[in-house]
Amino acid sequence: MRIILIGQAAFAAKVLESLLERGENVVAVYAPPDRSGGRFDPLKDAALEKKIPVYQPKTYKDDQVFDAYKKIKPDLTVMAFVTDIIPARFFDFPTYGTVNYHPSLLPRHRGASAINWAVIMGAVKTGLTIFWPDGGIDTGPILIQKEIAIGPEDTTGSLYFNHLFPMGVDAILESIDLIKDGKAPKIPQDEAGATYEPPCDDQVAGIDFSKSAREVYNLVRGCDPQPGAFAVFKGEKVRFYGAKLIAEAADETPGTVLAVDDKGIQVAFSGGKLAIGKVRTAKGGKVAAGEFAAEQGLNVGDVFT
Repeated sequence: MRIILIGQAAFAAKVLESLLERGENVVAVYAPPDRSGGRFDPLKDAALEKKIPVYQPKTYKDDQVFDAYKKIKPDLTVMAFVTDIIPARFFDFPTYGTVNYHPSLLPRHRGASAINWAVIMGAVKTGLTIFWPDGGIDTGPILIQKEIAIGPEDTTGSLYFNHLFPMGVDAILESIDLIKDGKAPKIPQDEAGATYEPPCDDQVAGIDFSKSAREVYNLVRGCDPQPGAFAVFKGEKVRFYGAKLIAEAADETPGTVLAVDDKGIQVAFSGGKLAIGKVRTAKGGKVAAGEFAAEQGLNVGDVFT
């Protein structure tokens, strides 16, 4: 079976490695254009190492790009972490079609930030879907779904790297086996249960101090590691990480600093408190919250806004 792999980042590179390890015939790889400074995407690096042809179109809407794709004569296209908009004609052309990985239980959480939103919304479970894309945003029949629990301290990062990344690689391999055996289902998505959320960026990540401690805690976890839920202190965005929810009512105004010690910063919220372990500002990487407090002269009674 002639396979084309479209994707990016470590996930797609691992998919490529896993396909080759079990002897699959990957005839071409499509990766993003090179970044500034000549840096290659991990998928491109992995493909070049294995001497697999690499294509890097700036857009998939160009007829010449599609013509080159057709000349490769794929039997199956596998999409592994794709953020480009790809026309449906690319999906339909391969002999067995195209399968795509998405880190949610579709039709819930369509869109680019599926894991983030499951955590932000306080869900207790999520999962992944391998589906047959049809040109819409995460629409198309379902081939496989895998479910996992969201623990009370899980973050977007822990769910992805500990679960949805390795499970996703395995699910893609399982899907290919089902396709080869002629047993791959095409289960329609239930549009009545569909949701779509916008990208999780700074328009989402700002902390709303009218929200409950639990809601803010979910936001902090859902925005970890990116973009980082933030409050403002001395006119600067301060992003919170490593939060712990303390279910003790605080009388102080939400945003008030209740304690500062070597374990971090305690901040008041409606119906509870958050203990913040690490923070990040525009100056650089994460630092211990206590270290930040000492540098900025943050004291008990100061207020984040």
